[in-house]
Amino acid sequence: MAFMTVLLIALYLSVIVKENGNTCHLCHASFDFQIKEQKVVVDELSNLKKNRKVYKQQPNSNIFFLVDRTEMLSQCKNTLDELKKAHQEMENSEKTKIKK
Repeated sequence: MAFMTVLLIALYLSVIVKENGNTCHLCHASFDFQIKEQKVVVDELSNLKKNRKVYKQQPNSNIFFLVDRTEMLSQCKNTLDELKKAHQEMENSEKTKIKK
């Protein structure tokens, strides 16, 4: 009996916590962690053999669905780009607040 290697991927939603209109320091660590995590997922999907199966976990559930590897890679790259953009915007807004 042959065993199939599968890659289980759980995508995380980014949540920005704000306190009194200012982004808290926890968000920087959260963004850094999420960006590193997303880079690992993109790297794993990029190096995955074409015959491997990829499953996506449903949010707040232990149910996984088979997904297309190339579509998942594209989604993960987009998520990574969005996280980087949001992190950069947050840093830029804090820099402008400090200058004022």
